[in-house]
Amino acid sequence: MIPSSLFASATTSRRGSGRTGEYSTVDAAREALASGAATAVTGAFGFDPSGDAALITPESFGVVPRAAPTAGPPPRLVSSALTPADEHADRVRTALAAIDDARVAKVVLARTNELTFDAPFDPVDLFGRFVPDATASTTTAFAVPLDPALGRRGHWLVGASPELLVRRSGRVVTCHPFAGTAPRSADPATDRLAVDALRASDKDLREHAFVVDSLVSALAPLCSELTVTDAPQIQSTPAVWHLATPIRGVLADESVTALDLAALLSPTPAVCGTPRDAATALIAEIEGRRDFYAGAVGWCDAAGDGEWTVSIRCLELDAAHTGVTTWAGGGIVVGSDPDAEVAETEAKFRTVLGALGVR
Repeated sequence: MIPSSLFASATTSRRGSGRTGEYSTVDAAREALASGAATAVTGAFGFDPSGDAALITPESFGVVPRAAPTAGPPPRLVSSALTPADEHADRVRTALAAIDDARVAKVVLARTNELTFDAPFDPVDLFGRFVPDATASTTTAFAVPLDPALGRRGHWLVGASPELLVRRSGRVVTCHPFAGTAPRSADPATDRLAVDALRASDKDLREHAFVVDSLVSALAPLCSELTVTDAPQIQSTPAVWHLATPIRGVLADESVTALDLAALLSPTPAVCGTPRDAATALIAEIEGRRDFYAGAVGWCDAAGDGEWTVSIRCLELDAAHTGVTTWAGGGIVVGSDPDAEVAETEAKFRTVLGALGVR
């Protein structure tokens, strides 16, 4: 049976097969879960949770054996079009001016890379290229079709996000926000220096605090208990180091589902900025429309349990499966350096480009 969703962490894989329902909005999926018409919902919703969604009720959904890594060469790259470095640096300067004018305290800007290949990717095989190894404790690989969204029949969203947006298990809610980044280095000494610099970076610590404070403010009215670590931890992907803070809460009302929580919390300041509405408007002015990038991807079952990750380190595969669009962004706050922001996006592109076999 054709997969309708694929998820894999370092320890667990889940697969949806077939489909009995499709929903182009979060509200429609919520209603299906609440009425009992859906036994589970999987898929993605966009940067604007009230906008486009691609959510599916699979015929079956559950834990499966972990997928083996994909073997064999990927299709050959024919062309690519990346937002130029100088254009992105200018966007950062525009954002810094908006911060100076007190329009926002933080805004996240992204570059886009559009690539064309000489043969189609198989979405399931492509998913296999993103499956994390046992050391990637916070990373979740995913592949979900975007068919329910207008104009996206045949498209797929595929990637490996390091950032848990929200997990609900019974009344327990967990978040693990990332913000603040330093590129990894192949040289161990340089890599250690990057970690030390990230821990001490006023700019990155302030950027991270915006995210944690926002999530805590949103969760506090819903939780009878809420626990946050005193200081951010250091988490790594093969390409970058991140500041990360675990957050754990206990829901006061068990009827609040994982999908409800994901739509409430997204987009976080880690991928949008703060204040949220002002940052969203500024992104639209500077960068343009965002669709599924920096939204959320995951699943929710009939009991309300589920897991949603932030849709970063990902790509959208077109209907022909030969065209790929991918993105990489970074948070802009007082003290951000335009050239450093360009370098940060280049480090973040490595996850997707490596999976595509592009150097």
